[in-house]
Amino acid sequence: MNFNKAFYPFIFSVILAFGVFLGFKIQGNSNAKSKSFYNAAGNSKLEYLLRLIEAKYVDTVDAQSLYDDAIAKMLTDLDPHSVYLPPLEMKHEAEIMEGNFEGIGIEFSIQNDTIQVVTPISGGPSEQVGISAGDKIIKINDTLVAGIKISNDMVMKKLKGPKDTKVKVTMLKSGTRKMVKYTIKRDKIPLYSLDAGFMLDKTTGYIKINRFSKTTYAEFYEKLEALTKQGMQKLILDLRQNPGGFMDQATAMADEFIDGSKTIVYTEGRTFPKTYDKAKTPGMFEQGKLAILIDEGSASASEIVSGAVQDWDRGIIIGRRSFGKGLVQQEYDLGDGSSVRLTIAKYFTPSGRSIQRPYDHNVENYYSDISKRYKDGEVFHQDSIKQDKKITYKTLIKGRTVYGGGGITPDIYIPIDTSMLNPFVNAVYENNLLQEFAYNYYAGNKTNFSTYKSAASFNQQFNISQELYAQFVQYCMAHGVNKDVAAYTEKSKAFLSNKLKAFLGKQAWKNDGFYEVIVQDDKMVQRARLELSK
Repeated sequence: MNFNKAFYPFIFSVILAFGVFLGFKIQGNSNAKSKSFYNAAGNSKLEYLLRLIEAKYVDTVDAQSLYDDAIAKMLTDLDPHSVYLPPLEMKHEAEIMEGNFEGIGIEFSIQNDTIQVVTPISGGPSEQVGISAGDKIIKINDTLVAGIKISNDMVMKKLKGPKDTKVKVTMLKSGTRKMVKYTIKRDKIPLYSLDAGFMLDKTTGYIKINRFSKTTYAEFYEKLEALTKQGMQKLILDLRQNPGGFMDQATAMADEFIDGSKTIVYTEGRTFPKTYDKAKTPGMFEQGKLAILIDEGSASASEIVSGAVQDWDRGIIIGRRSFGKGLVQQEYDLGDGSSVRLTIAKYFTPSGRSIQRPYDHNVENYYSDISKRYKDGEVFHQDSIKQDKKITYKTLIKGRTVYGGGGITPDIYIPIDTSMLNPFVNAVYENNLLQEFAYNYYAGNKTNFSTYKSAASFNQQFNISQELYAQFVQYCMAHGVNKDVAAYTEKSKAFLSNKLKAFLGKQAWKNDGFYEVIVQDDKMVQRARLELSK
């Protein structure tokens, strides 16, 4: 296996491990206070040992860290999704899943040891004071933050804070040598789970969901209604790289597609009785044609929606085999701001499928399965899919064969785009040069972009010229890309031109501008449009 193919599995595995870590939880008694983890009388062996170490061990120890590590290890030995969340992690994840946090409202990345603004969040405090994409943060509250090996966590701690508190930042403005100081009043910043939603043509809509937070169904319903009013009769729902989230949001979304009182999902555990979630209300899109896109990053709640649609033969599933996460977690408060998410049940699709992959009490092997799919060729060739063909079920309307025990296998397989697998593309992504070049180019050519009335008109009329692509290549060679990959620049032109155009569109029209462009060169979207046209 060469380096190029190895690079992407690692990236996907890290991202996915974080995403699936969020999991999803059954709604109910998740706010109930649990008893202390150890008994108050100190009779627990674990409690006795930890106190003994704290009192007698030869070196000074961090008692809280020992407690945290002991709890985390105990849960890891149960299954991959039972997890311990210390207070800080609990707070951060709660913000993500609640759909908002308090801060200055920017998306950022760290490039060359410098914090660079990817985009100010629309309507947020940073946008209001004039911060733009491509601006670099040099100081926070008069403390230098550039060139000091700062981490994402360090940036978050410095910029986030309670609403109405203030933070001072010194910015190097994009495309200039000018330093500007801003005083920003922090505010509540919404986090949207719907990345984009627009019409691909007169009758086909596209909606991209990045996770299932508490606001997902409301966001989805609003966009579904808007596209329906625009004449949508066919829908492509993109759940790729969606790690899941709240189960009730997934079942509410599926209810918009599935009619009557049909089962969407059911759950069952050793002490958790079989519980059915069924369609309850007349859905807005029960009759239109439907395609759902999934891949190895689609997990949990994404698999609930996909599994229900597939089992009821309601739509077509396109892409690659999903992650395979079918365990249900309940959250229990430990009384000090920390909590435990304990697996209490499994969920099953309407046909009775459990899509949970085997884990054999080995978390490392469990999460490395995604890398293994690259190594074994599954993401490149359909016949390389490793699945137990004995675990078969029948769909509930047409009686088609579907599989359990290892994710949702799509009805139509689409391999990963291998045009990304060459040294020049690798180097561009490693150095984050697409975004960086797009920021700088847009900042110097804003008047040219103002001639386009919408993201759709930009997508139709703007093209990456040979001159602009050559300018991009020259920029890459001057910013960290080794000249020995120059032979691959022309081979990469079609792939990188589409991505560059998408990032330029994002500068002017946010996510809609990005996805309007990116889907045009997307093989899964192209196949979905073909299938829906039949």
